[in-house]
Amino acid sequence: MPTAIVVGATGILGRAIVDEMCKHPTTWPTLHALSRSKKEKYPNNVIQRHIDLLSSADDMAKDLQNVSGEYVFFTAWVNKEGEEENTRVNGDMLGNFLDALEKTRAVESLKRIILVTGCKQYGVHLGRPKNPMSESDPWLRDSKWPPNFYYRQQDILHAYCKKHNKEWIVTYPNDVIGFAEGNFMNLATSLGLYAAVQKELGNTSELEWPECERFYTGFDSFTCSKLHAEFCCWAALDPKVGNQAFNVTNGDVESWQNLFPKVAQRFGMKVKPDQFTKPPSLPTEMKLEKEPPVVELAVECGLVGRTEQSKVENRIDLVKWSQQKEVRQAWEKLAEREGLVKDAFEHATWWFLAFVLGRDFDLVVSMSKARSFGWRGYKDTWDSLNETFHELETNKILPE
Repeated sequence: MPTAIVVGATGILGRAIVDEMCKHPTTWPTLHALSRSKKEKYPNNVIQRHIDLLSSADDMAKDLQNVSGEYVFFTAWVNKEGEEENTRVNGDMLGNFLDALEKTRAVESLKRIILVTGCKQYGVHLGRPKNPMSESDPWLRDSKWPPNFYYRQQDILHAYCKKHNKEWIVTYPNDVIGFAEGNFMNLATSLGLYAAVQKELGNTSELEWPECERFYTGFDSFTCSKLHAEFCCWAALDPKVGNQAFNVTNGDVESWQNLFPKVAQRFGMKVKPDQFTKPPSLPTEMKLEKEPPVVELAVECGLVGRTEQSKVENRIDLVKWSQQKEVRQAWEKLAEREGLVKDAFEHATWWFLAFVLGRDFDLVVSMSKARSFGWRGYKDTWDSLNETFHELETNKILPE
C-alpha cells in the first residue's frame, strides 16, 4: 500500500489532501503530515511532524528522521515582499526539503513528487493572459517579466527527479475555495466577512459589489480545495500521468454576476440593483505590468496592437474599508454577540480579495489536458463556496 508525505499539511490545499487520504485508509495506510504550525486532529494512520521549511537542508533532515514515503505532496509556500524575494525563499524551501530527503535517504523509496503551484504560472498577477489558459502556453522567462517562483520551483523539481530517476506532477489551481483553521489567505473568508459586516452596519437589504465592474460581468475559473485533493491523489497513483503539469479547476466557468447574488441571498440580502449607476464610494486603481502576458502570443493569435495594459479597479477599497472605525465597531459587536473568533477580521486578507476581484480581465482555465488523461472530476463552484461558508460558520469565523 502506498505511503505519503504531505508538506504544508495545515494549509488550505495541504489540509484537504490529508483529509482526502483519511477517507481512504486502505489506500493510504500511512501518512506523514508535516507543518510548522499546531497539530490537527487526525486518525491514527496520520503521523504529524514538525518541520521548519525556512531552515537549512541539514536542519530539515533532523526533522525528517524516520519519515519516508512513496509519494510527496509539496503544498507549502510563504508570501514575501516582492517577486525576487518570493522566488528566492520559495525556491530555497523546496530545494532544501528535497536535499533533506537525499540526506536521510528517504529519496530511495520515492516514486513521485506532486508539487502544488497555481495560475501565477500564466502571469494572472501581471495582467490579461491568453484565454483559455493551457499548460502548453509559454513561460514568461524574458527579463522584461518579474521573476516567478513557480518557475524556479519547477526547475528544481525537474532537475531533482532527473537526477534520482523519479517522476513528478505539477498542479495549477486558480482562485482556490477552501478552509483551513488559522489560514485566512482565501477569498471565501474575506468575502463572507465583508457581507456579514455590511449587514451588521445596517445594510440589511442590499449588498454592493465592492470591486471591478468588468470582472463582475466577466468570467473566472475556481478550484475547490477538496476537488484539488482528489485530483492530487488520482495523479499520484495513475501510471500514465507521470512527468506532467496540469491545470486543476472545478470544470465550470463562472461569473460573479451569477455568484454574487447567491452570496447576498445567503447572508439575507440582495444585490443592490443599481450598484454600477452611481460613482464608487471608496475607489482605487492600480495598473499592472505595462504589457499583459497575452503579448507573448500576440503575433500567433493576431492580437498585435490589442494587448493594452491591465489594471485592478476597486469600487470599495477593502483595505481602507476594513480600517474604518464604524466597520471595526460593527465587527466587534457582531463577534461578541455571535461568539466569533475575535481576530478573524483583523487577519482577513483584504488586499488579496481586492486584487482577485478587482482585475479587469477574464480568467478561463482549460481542463482539456487533464480530461484527455482520464480525469473526470467536477465540482459546482457555488456549491464549493457555499460549503466553505458553512465550514467558516462551524468554526466561528462567520455568523450562522
